[in-house]
Amino acid sequence: MEYRTLGRTGVQVSALCLGTGNFGAMTSEETAYQIMHTALDAGINLFDTGDSYSDGESERVIGRFLKNTGQRDRVILETKVYYPVGAGPNDRGLSRYHIMRACEGSLRRLQTDHIDLYITHRSASSVIPIDETLGALTDLIRQGKVGYIGCSTHPAWQIMEALMVSEMKGYARFIAESSPYNLLDRRVENERVPLCKKYGLGMLPWSPMAMGMLAGRYPVDKPFPEGSRAAANPEGIYAQRINRTGLQAAARLPEIATRYGLTPGQLALLWVKDQPGVTAPIIGPRTVEQLNEMLVVASRHADDTMHVELDELNPPGMAVSNFHNTSGWMKAGVLPD
Repeated sequence: MEYRTLGRTGVQVSALCLGTGNFGAMTSEETAYQIMHTALDAGINLFDTGDSYSDGESERVIGRFLKNTGQRDRVILETKVYYPVGAGPNDRGLSRYHIMRACEGSLRRLQTDHIDLYITHRSASSVIPIDETLGALTDLIRQGKVGYIGCSTHPAWQIMEALMVSEMKGYARFIAESSPYNLLDRRVENERVPLCKKYGLGMLPWSPMAMGMLAGRYPVDKPFPEGSRAAANPEGIYAQRINRTGLQAAARLPEIATRYGLTPGQLALLWVKDQPGVTAPIIGPRTVEQLNEMLVVASRHADDTMHVELDELNPPGMAVSNFHNTSGWMKAGVLPD
């Protein structure tokens, strides 16, 4: 396993990050244990979760696993705060009130005394001053409950604002940004990748295989196959990302992948892993078999010829499918079919 430095820290993280959003929902606890054992054995040391995943069950599954196996010290544990975790008006967002309570809840579910990387799951600085959010996160670091802080799917200007406020007021500094980044939605390359490279933030891309679109799980002639997340809720956020233009681009991937001795999903993941500025893409296997297929990428590297070929599917900085549809701020969409 290759290890990379996380932002401006001295922390070394695996070039693949284990995403656990399926744990407790689409993946049983037994299978989740097998996935985590396999990931650790392969050298993956960065685990990603969130307090809203499966109503907190993803954190609970991880917590039971780490306690029962004694593997906590081998894992760099990342979780998130922002989305609703209850019905109350303060059970969400990035206010000091919610952040402090949410952190305690995650610590209980994860059965640990500290979170290594605490991520603001979405931006709220248009409603809540960034000073309040950073102040709360800084206090959690000083209390020893959090090691580092980062953000997810934030616009570049708000990341820069947060860095400026941290510098001015002596608050803790974001050390990572986690954005949607795949061959079908490359808009992160326009501003966030250059910003992260210049100011030393690690990039942790989510949905590197475009929710399975780049792995051939959504055929052009049957975009909502049985058992898919899109089919489960045809009007939901996952289904909104499925469009004919994106599927047509993805349909060209198998021919290219075959030439490199890879599956389409492996090629898509490899491409993201080796893009400039990327620290570790977040993979979300539902089964051990899917994880083993993804692990092949850990020992491979993309070359210039591969990058040129894949740029033809969707040019740099462009999007043919909208994976920013949960951002709340991205106005530039994708042209309809």
